[in-house]
Amino acid sequence: MIKIDHISFSYGEENENTGGVRDIDLNIEDGQFVVLCGESGCGKTTVTRLINGLIPHYYEGKMTGEVWVNGAKVSEQPLYDTAAVVGSVFQNPRSQFFNVDTTSEITFGCENLGQPEKDIRERLAKTVRDFRLEKLMDRNIFHLSGGEKQKIACAGVSIMEPDVLVMDEPSSNLDAASILDLRKILAFWKSQGKTIIVSEHRLYYLRGLADRFIYLADGQVSHDYSAAEFEQLTEQQRSDMGLRTFALERLLPPVLPQQEKTALALRNFHFAYKNEPETLHIMDCEIPTNRIVGIIGNNGAGKSTFSRCFCGLEKRCGEIVWNGKKYRPKDRLNTCYMVMQEVNHQLFTESVLDEVLISMEEANQKRAEEILSRLDLLDFKDRHPMSLSGGQKQRVAIASVIASKRSILFFDEPTSGLDYRHMKEVANVLRQVRDAGITVYVITHDLELILDCCTDIIHFEDGSIIDQYGMDEDGLRKIREYFIKGGSEK
Repeated sequence: MIKIDHISFSYGEENENTGGVRDIDLNIEDGQFVVLCGESGCGKTTVTRLINGLIPHYYEGKMTGEVWVNGAKVSEQPLYDTAAVVGSVFQNPRSQFFNVDTTSEITFGCENLGQPEKDIRERLAKTVRDFRLEKLMDRNIFHLSGGEKQKIACAGVSIMEPDVLVMDEPSSNLDAASILDLRKILAFWKSQGKTIIVSEHRLYYLRGLADRFIYLADGQVSHDYSAAEFEQLTEQQRSDMGLRTFALERLLPPVLPQQEKTALALRNFHFAYKNEPETLHIMDCEIPTNRIVGIIGNNGAGKSTFSRCFCGLEKRCGEIVWNGKKYRPKDRLNTCYMVMQEVNHQLFTESVLDEVLISMEEANQKRAEEILSRLDLLDFKDRHPMSLSGGQKQRVAIASVIASKRSILFFDEPTSGLDYRHMKEVANVLRQVRDAGITVYVITHDLELILDCCTDIIHFEDGSIIDQYGMDEDGLRKIREYFIKGGSEK
């Protein structure tokens, strides 16, 4: 059993993390599946760190109260003792990898605890069978998709046979098929009687699995729902609480603006990374412009490679013809702007305000502050960008894009890790950008974002465009089928 006894915790002033907690008092029974939900900064991640011992052993701050796991005080026992009982899977699996090959990564925890080689081999064989990992063994971790990395992280935790499993936003970077795979892993752990705690913004895939939903607000437990009670809430009630949808099939399509359809032509769009097989092969075709175009497809389908080629970041690829003009890679660098999925690669300055100002042709502080205000970032204008949360960093990058005044904007997973309110804000900003006559392409696994603002869809698989459609009745059927059934078969 997990007992959180009147815990309060605040991070040190210089720590980049926000979202401390106040007077949390919870009991989690053995074998219970609990979902921690609430807006960004409400304290979800902090609760997971209290349970797995990262607070107070790794994250410093002021703490009162105590946490017990299976009768042991987490604050008084070494972190490795807690790790033997509580397994953790973080939002970005790469942050917990210690090896280059998958097999060594899965067995690392057992080896670190000094378990006998025979036992480790037996556990490995069982874990590979349980998770159906035969095709992922002895692979380079850096060559895996996001979903495959998540599977390896889960297997590396499961092999240690902990009683408790803690996951922090495990679905944030996964495609539709990988989210269904994650659900199967969680169902498997539940069938074993494990205690499971998941901190999440996406809730639909946990429907029918979770026993309890704990809603946090401002660092406190606001509501503690049974699964039946949470199911009875209306979608409007959940959205008023800042929560994402609980049932994808209930989402409604966007109200499309009446505007002329225009297009640009892609010619001979082929690309291969050095010493790798061709990953992009698009024959001549046309794609929509002056609209918000969602780009979907499984991890590894070629979406990000396409965006890099389109924006001119890769030189050895085809030609774009738009409004009668040919755009070669060099031309496209001055026409396009891309927000990468790994947003840390695009933050360079000492303050959020400076980050926006350097993207402008001529610095204009008033306009920069207006952009920051629209994205709920004005209060952070003097903060160092790297001191912000993941969602805040995403919005800083989006602010830089708007300030750049480029004709075509590419976004790679702009709502990854964002709560409902900030997802809606991003959707609203994308609409404002579109209304200003700018073409927006959005690579996304977020059906809620698509239904909120996208006008068209381009579907990628295996490096090719396999379908294009507008968000009419037929398009709504296709997009729902893709997400609810878990995407294309892998």
